[in-house]
Amino acid sequence: MGVAHARFMVDVARHARHISLPNVGVEGQQRLQQSSVLIIGAGGLGSPAALYLAAAGIGRLGLVDNDRVELSNLQRQVLHATNDIGEPKVASAKATLNAIDPTVDVVTYASRLHPGNALDLLEGWDLVIDGTDNLPTRYLIDDACSLLGLPWVYGSVFRFEGQVSLFNHNGGPTYRDLFPEPPPAEAVPNCADAGVFGVLPGIVGVLQATEAIKLLLGFDASLSGKLLLYDAMTMDFSTLSFERDETRPKVEDLSAAAALLDDDAWCMTPMFVDERAEKQNSPQPADLNMFNQISMAEVLERRADGWEPFILDVRSDAEYQEARINGCHLQIPHTHVLAVLDELPKRTDILIHCKSGMRSQLAAIELIKAGWVAERLFNLEGGIMAWKMASPEDIVN
Repeated sequence: MGVAHARFMVDVARHARHISLPNVGVEGQQRLQQSSVLIIGAGGLGSPAALYLAAAGIGRLGLVDNDRVELSNLQRQVLHATNDIGEPKVASAKATLNAIDPTVDVVTYASRLHPGNALDLLEGWDLVIDGTDNLPTRYLIDDACSLLGLPWVYGSVFRFEGQVSLFNHNGGPTYRDLFPEPPPAEAVPNCADAGVFGVLPGIVGVLQATEAIKLLLGFDASLSGKLLLYDAMTMDFSTLSFERDETRPKVEDLSAAAALLDDDAWCMTPMFVDERAEKQNSPQPADLNMFNQISMAEVLERRADGWEPFILDVRSDAEYQEARINGCHLQIPHTHVLAVLDELPKRTDILIHCKSGMRSQLAAIELIKAGWVAERLFNLEGGIMAWKMASPEDIVN
């Protein structure tokens, strides 16, 4: 029996449950074996994604991570074990993945993704999976994939909530279409500060692997143009739809992402943040994020009980003309919110929304700095996309 024939027999036995699926079969399994996926981060999200991609028979897996295994990682980073503490994560991950399937070509990069190496690292792969835990790197992945024409699967976790989407697939929407502007660094707690439910990255990472395998098999159904939301407390899944913003300038280079990564605010320790805030005699970062986060379900419930907030739309003029909430009191781009302070009520609750909930956070923070009472500011989670899904009759086109 030849080596090639022996390997084929092993693959058939290993992937029999895949091959028996009518829309996979031997041809589909061979397609997976010929595919390549690059995973940025071998931590909470990258671990389950890599495990299931290796088990599914992806022929070539790349791992980018410059960290070493720590004891605190083991609560959720299932690629690693206690005996791996102190070892490079990519080395530990490679050993685990090849223990599952020795034929998978695991390529490791013990380095951090940055603008200087992003295009070289990402070029040549079929698909990229985001296993990172910070916004600047996500914008870098998005910009690099846009330049290279690569699809990428996004995943994010925060406490008990997770998000998944597919970006830049066949000319579809990108991360910047969903989140045009990053919030201030001090308004975004990391996992160490906010905590994360141990099993949550496992669920989200497996969903990312699911989306990746579907794409590589050529399935039509995908999360392109959709943001999947998961709440581990209520066990609810929901989906928000979004579109490509044709008015947004195309990405020409990595300079915008580089500027984010070069901003010291995204790399601060809590002590340094406190020192800088004290020197500038400005509110502490925790104080800047005390506005209310409110879901669309809560909005509908409170309005049914007589709540009548002042509705502030902080999207662009073009977005407002395309679609708006019936009864909106004022529209102003979030970058100009301080120019309309005289038009905003100080004794009435203000419900702030944008497209998805990011720019409205920026507006809320600016209003707090300008003296508004944080308790009267409500940021709509999911923005107008959430409103459109929950109550489409309220949307004026």
